[in-house]
Amino acid sequence: MGRTAVADRLTGMVALSSGDDRADTLMRLICARTLALPPLPLPVEVPTENTDAESVLVAFAEQFSTDVTGIGDNQRTRFLEAWGADAFRTVVTMYVADFVPRVWAGCEALGLGMPGRTAEVDFDGQTDPIDFVLNGFVPEVARMRALDPVTTEVVRLRGAAAHNCRLCQSLRERHALDAGGSEDVYGQITDFERADGLSDAHKAALRYVDALIWTPSNIGEDVAGGVRKHFSTKQALELTLDVMRNGANKILVSLGSDAARVDEGTELYEIDEAGQTIFA
Repeated sequence: MGRTAVADRLTGMVALSSGDDRADTLMRLICARTLALPPLPLPVEVPTENTDAESVLVAFAEQFSTDVTGIGDNQRTRFLEAWGADAFRTVVTMYVADFVPRVWAGCEALGLGMPGRTAEVDFDGQTDPIDFVLNGFVPEVARMRALDPVTTEVVRLRGAAAHNCRLCQSLRERHALDAGGSEDVYGQITDFERADGLSDAHKAALRYVDALIWTPSNIGEDVAGGVRKHFSTKQALELTLDVMRNGANKILVSLGSDAARVDEGTELYEIDEAGQTIFA
């Protein structure tokens, strides 16, 4: 996926609708406020008073954006009861509201501009956001190959731990293992600054991952400079999009659907040429 395709995909993502304009407006405002970043364009005026379901949504979106691991069973149950059959679609659009501002902040810090940002948005009430994000964007990013497999896997596992995705943490990508990845290497990700099995490039990437996840409004020049030093422009863009792609695990974690496929140990998988996940 080239830069133009990336911009088009992000533009289309920003235009997506959950089917409820008020909900979309609230999610975009709450996620942006939590991140201390400008919100995505709003489809309607800010509601002056929230319904009970909207109040539940606001609290859920705030926790989703701040730290998805803090969503407990009670809050999850209240959200599912309030939003019913629309819950999954709503959380997918919440993910867009949460992560596109992070991508733009990261790209700006790296000197890449804000790909896909437009002055006006033609909101799209027809396209299914679930299909657009999970069957379109996610595999498209997975097909990108500017980064080496080990770096891609190290970055994925850092995000998996940050969001405490049980499924993601249980997986190991075959191409990365073939390229030199190992449990010894992956075990050093937690305390990567003191790791001797991770390269300076890996450490620069991991600092950037942490910044996008925890402090996207304050990506320091030391972090951005490290990425520019070790990665090309094309690789830096892929790295940024990888963090967003991996961040789709927040959808599963928030809904409690992130259980591992194995009872213990790890499971082997690979990303095929179509960007699809193939389990061993």
